[in-house]
Amino acid sequence: MTTTSTGATTSTSTGCRGTALVRRPTGNLGAGIVTHIERSVVDEGLALQQHDAYRAALTAAGWDVREVDPAPDQPDACFVEDTVVVVGRTAVLGRSGAEERRGEAAGTEKCLRALGLEVVRIESPGTLDGGDVLQVGDRVYVGRGGRTNAEGIRQLRHHLAPLGRTVVAVRLVDVLHLKSAVTALPDGTFLSLPDLLEPGVFPPGRPVLEEGGCHVVPLDDHRVLISASAPHTSALLEDLGFELSVVDISEFEKLEGCVTCLSVLIPAVPSSKEKHS
Repeated sequence: MTTTSTGATTSTSTGCRGTALVRRPTGNLGAGIVTHIERSVVDEGLALQQHDAYRAALTAAGWDVREVDPAPDQPDACFVEDTVVVVGRTAVLGRSGAEERRGEAAGTEKCLRALGLEVVRIESPGTLDGGDVLQVGDRVYVGRGGRTNAEGIRQLRHHLAPLGRTVVAVRLVDVLHLKSAVTALPDGTFLSLPDLLEPGVFPPGRPVLEEGGCHVVPLDDHRVLISASAPHTSALLEDLGFELSVVDISEFEKLEGCVTCLSVLIPAVPSSKEKHS
């Protein structure tokens, strides 16, 4: 791997798992939106160090880390996942239910187009945050809450149906995003805080007791990224045979952020030779 003058990493060898989009936190990160928790002081210097470590964990797992252009007037812009949903080579650009966050999407779109993805978008009056979207196989679960509305879900369903995806809407209970309450392991097992989700939508999974324990990012078939705030869940997953990349994101958690929010993973598309090997 090499590093560009802007700090973004680019792959210099074959076998890269894909591209991970990130965006560095701004100097006014502490002014970000909080909805379901009490506001606390954010150490913005520490947040930068934690973001660097997060990027390093992605690189170590074989992901080509690319930076989305900075958005200095958008304190929540580091939560880049909320701006887009990527399925194959199609990117559905979101339209946040938080009007003050809608300016974040332009930088993401520029990066997506540079990567050669087909870009479609959620249009008014639809709203959709990427943090409300959980992809597990051919099913795409979408949280219906404060940031994503019914029209946004309808438009996402329209965009993804031709790609062979089934969109399943989920009502949220006192939680910012769907992936604040549930994610999935590489084997498809769900990790969740059941009290925050509409009952009966998900198949049986593994409930966790730590909030940070239900937020994981599958990095490959056996490794997951998880927050240092969930040591008991980490121990459980290790005992089940998973390898862990543990990162401290305490300053982002003060803004209802989690490990999923800070990146968009775009898996590499196998070449035609690889597909038939």
